[in-house]
Amino acid sequence: MIFNRSALRPSSQAFPWNLGLILIALCVIAPVVSLLGLAMQGTGEHWAHLFAYVLPDSLTQTVLLLTGVGLVGSFLGVGGAWLMTAYDFPLRRMLSWALLLPLAVPTYIVAYAYLDVLHPIGPVQTAIRAVLGFDSPRDFRLPDLRNLPGAIFLLGFVLYPYVYLTTRSMFSTQAANLLEVARLLGHGPWSTFFRVALPLARPAIAVGVSLILLETLNDIGASEFLGIRTLTVSIYTTWISRSDLGSAAQIAMSMLVLVTLLITVERYGRRGLQYTGNRRAHPVQARRLHGPSAWLATALGCFPVVIGFVVPAVYLLSESLERLTAAGMVSDQLISAALNTIWVAVVATAVTVACGLVVAWSIRITRRPTTWLRAAARIGTLGYALPGTVLALGLLYPVMAGEHLLSGALDALGMPVDHLILMGTPLVLIVAYTIRFLAISIGSIEAGLARIPASIEQASRLLGEGVNGTLRRVHLPLLRPALASAALLVFVDSMKELPATLMLRPMNFETLATWLYGEAARGTYEEGAIAALGIVLAGLIPVILLARVQTGGRPH
Repeated sequence: MIFNRSALRPSSQAFPWNLGLILIALCVIAPVVSLLGLAMQGTGEHWAHLFAYVLPDSLTQTVLLLTGVGLVGSFLGVGGAWLMTAYDFPLRRMLSWALLLPLAVPTYIVAYAYLDVLHPIGPVQTAIRAVLGFDSPRDFRLPDLRNLPGAIFLLGFVLYPYVYLTTRSMFSTQAANLLEVARLLGHGPWSTFFRVALPLARPAIAVGVSLILLETLNDIGASEFLGIRTLTVSIYTTWISRSDLGSAAQIAMSMLVLVTLLITVERYGRRGLQYTGNRRAHPVQARRLHGPSAWLATALGCFPVVIGFVVPAVYLLSESLERLTAAGMVSDQLISAALNTIWVAVVATAVTVACGLVVAWSIRITRRPTTWLRAAARIGTLGYALPGTVLALGLLYPVMAGEHLLSGALDALGMPVDHLILMGTPLVLIVAYTIRFLAISIGSIEAGLARIPASIEQASRLLGEGVNGTLRRVHLPLLRPALASAALLVFVDSMKELPATLMLRPMNFETLATWLYGEAARGTYEEGAIAALGIVLAGLIPVILLARVQTGGRPH
């Protein structure tokens, strides 16, 4: 018997889920609308000042940083992906997943670590001077890392796994016969790579680069530590240091225009580039390297891992052990920051996964989703494209409106309050995390639903289960892996989030990220090492799981 899938989905049962989807979309779009209104309140003098003194320098440094990091990340990511796909050499199996490890280290932690490692009196320069026979830093100093090239170098070596991840999947699924035909036509390894493999991987490269650029644009800690005045840093200093909310909103709108441009360029570059592999074709077979070329390939594969993960991780572990040995225990303030980080991240994860389930399930059960409903689902995924500083600014008006509504409601019930309900508590942080990371939850749950055959759902409905019963008794058990994956990714990203946390946290409320930022700003690197190590260790969990997924549960 052939079942009509749409006939088994009564729209009346989908209505509450559709309503939830629309409300979630309104919450995601509210900060953007609020930000636009806030920016329009600025006077013409504000805009003139920004265009004359702030935006030219900030925009120039932002564009140069994005360009440099995009190029470095693309070079490392594509090169690493092709090296692991096309060649076989010593340590290849280990490096195939180790190249993902820099994803566990947030950009601001890498900057924090290298500023101390490469300090004029740090371990590297001290060792070099000892070898060369110099006694004073004035006799020998390496170039300062606090500049644009230094920022490009460090961010590129941390963010390249986004390109590596997407591009290696594309290289691995390319049909080997295409490359063999190219070789039969007289093309060598380099020509085959540039004329066949690389063009086929363009969609994957575009996706990876767009993620690199969005992460670079969201960064605030590394840029500020390294002396780069990006748009993100300008927003933070204009609002927090100068208390000029209108100008900060105007800079944020400029940044939002840049984000929109990046997304448009990425999608324009991928237009019409849809490739399907031949299931009968065998995958690319790695060519075995021997002698010096094999060890050169090993060294090339190790280099990004050492720079992006090993050096910062070893430094943080060494500093943490030294700090614990000297002090004997972790400070109460650091323990409090760790507990704050965990409970806020747990609550934000639960809310984000629940909202993601509402969005994904609403589209799944709707008989014929309208254009508006599909647009609402699309809007729900836009939060990840909003840098934390932009999101924080945009949330001010909606949150304050919520403050007035709650105060009025409590006052009507005879329970007046004398403090801020939302802004005075971490609730606003949970809202910000939910909006920012909702796309991760929606993507994971939609992928999980796509793997559930429609016949299972149809059978449940024919046996008398409604929409809610089908979800509770059939789909939720099958969605456990997808829900766990979404929860893990959202939890770790919430722990690492710095820009939104810096701007929206209540007074005297610290997380591991803000604790580390404060210690680094004061130059007390040893005090922040333990917090940084905790964040890195938490970030290792999803990276390890991601590596297992990539390798099918085992190295290859």
